[in-house]
Amino acid sequence: MHLGQRIQTLRVQHNLSQETLAEKLDVTRQSISKWELGTAQPDTEKIIRLCQLFGVTTDWLLLYKGPMSAKPNKQTLRFGMYLITKHFARSVDFYEKLLDKRASVMGPNRFAQFFIDGIGLSVMNEAHLQGHDYTGCGDHKFAFNFWTQDLITEHTRIVVLNIGRTTPIIHPHARYCFFNVYDPDGNVIEITGNFTSKGE
Repeated sequence: MHLGQRIQTLRVQHNLSQETLAEKLDVTRQSISKWELGTAQPDTEKIIRLCQLFGVTTDWLLLYKGPMSAKPNKQTLRFGMYLITKHFARSVDFYEKLLDKRASVMGPNRFAQFFIDGIGLSVMNEAHLQGHDYTGCGDHKFAFNFWTQDLITEHTRIVVLNIGRTTPIIHPHARYCFFNVYDPDGNVIEITGNFTSKGE
């Protein structure tokens, strides 16, 4: 994973669009795009600001070595929302027009993501969500999503709390893991995050 890929990973994990990150760093969106594509690199000042913003060490960001975090952080959940749609293409077109912006992230006929004030709104194609369970979301199928740095730790925390029915960690495919927890009304909260199995 090159520097640009690490910047992109951190940006997405923090629910920031390229535009929002550019504003925070006083650069253009095109600069962020070039960094992430690996066609340009941030200068020293911007490297330091990126590390401060994302709470990572310069060794990790530049060299992919050493601990990622600059200091131990309390386990936190970052908030996002999922809108589960039957008519995916029409829905993406609708939200692009409604929000007057293109989707920041686009998965082929599966999902599109918009960032609004740093919060991610994902439009998900119901036909391509095998392994997901949104039956508790009612007719509108609007689900909360949270992202966590350590999925195993968060799963253990929720199970111990015993606050609602909780599924095991599910692996729809190699690069995506999650589990669901259900609130007292049966609404689903999907929690995604970094997952490392024992022995890796």
